[in-house]
Amino acid sequence: MPLEPKTADVPRIPGALRLYQVASVITGVMLLLLCAEMIIKYAFGHELELGGTNGFLAFVPAGTITAVNLSTGILIAHGWFYVLYLFSDFRLWSLMRWPFSRFVLIALGGVIPTLSFFVELRVAREVREYLSARTDRDAAIPAEVQS
Repeated sequence: MPLEPKTADVPRIPGALRLYQVASVITGVMLLLLCAEMIIKYAFGHELELGGTNGFLAFVPAGTITAVNLSTGILIAHGWFYVLYLFSDFRLWSLMRWPFSRFVLIALGGVIPTLSFFVELRVAREVREYLSARTDRDAAIPAEVQS
């Protein structure tokens, strides 16, 4: 029998879900940007430069960047957003009391391009369904039995 969230944790689940959803979308977008940047860098030999002599935003040959290396910035930003994604995954996973394998599968969403979008939709649907069923079940129990 799977574990259910503790009664005291149920009010914290919607906030944890919102944090997870925001982190999931940001991490997914950053991962797509990172993949596009890696393709441009390794297939075409260019990097993204911000504020250089070639204009505000320009692709320049790799190794010739004289201003801000936006390619490295995308890499670093994705890394930090992935940390936020892992934190939000852990928070939701621990509140929902899911098995550890579920934590790992959700964590993979931030490393496999586009997977975070699909995992986020599924996780959000399951959590909302659980919260709705729990609310219905709690409403069916008389108030004197709940206390």
